[in-house]
Amino acid sequence: MIAVVDYGVGNLFSLCSSLRFIGAENCVTADAEQLRAADKLILPGVGAFGDAAAKLRQSGLDQVVIEEAKRGKPLLGICLGMQLLFEKSLEYGEHAGLGLLKGRVVPMEGTLPSELKIPHIGWNALHITRQSPLLRYVREGDCVYFVHSYYAADCGESLIATAEYGAALTAAVQQGNVMGCQFHPEKSGRVGLNILRAFCEEEQEMKNEK
Repeated sequence: MIAVVDYGVGNLFSLCSSLRFIGAENCVTADAEQLRAADKLILPGVGAFGDAAAKLRQSGLDQVVIEEAKRGKPLLGICLGMQLLFEKSLEYGEHAGLGLLKGRVVPMEGTLPSELKIPHIGWNALHITRQSPLLRYVREGDCVYFVHSYYAADCGESLIATAEYGAALTAAVQQGNVMGCQFHPEKSGRVGLNILRAFCEEEQEMKNEK
């Protein structure tokens, strides 16, 4: 069973539909015991980092996610959910993340050429920087769908893929059982479904990356 963490941030219909399409049993829950009982966790998220981090902490689910990840349970963060895995974000101030991965979330503004629009919205090709179980079915140049204005920096230990948008922006990360996609796999067609499928596969293969 895959448990999608429900902390009041994001529309989860597309994600759950994609999981069902690939045959993955899943539930959306804010219940700590259900999260602990699940085989794998997905942390979604849209909106501002500070608001999302506050809601996650107010619910008490931040500690559940941290504890389960440290126990070795596969965890996938998507979009803002990926950003929350890092140590901190500089979005409208400075906000602490879950600290499961080293790195910080920083604005694109000032990094990208001025002619490029922010937020970064649309399909971009993945450049694989390191082989990873999460990307086992992904080929160099496969395209996925992004919507974001901030990106993860200083995260070389976990970086597995980038996307070019005036700069090489972090697209996907994995360190052991903790994984993240800045893009939306549930909105990325066949490529995205294959990434979700890889996440759903053998737990041991995820742990072998540690």
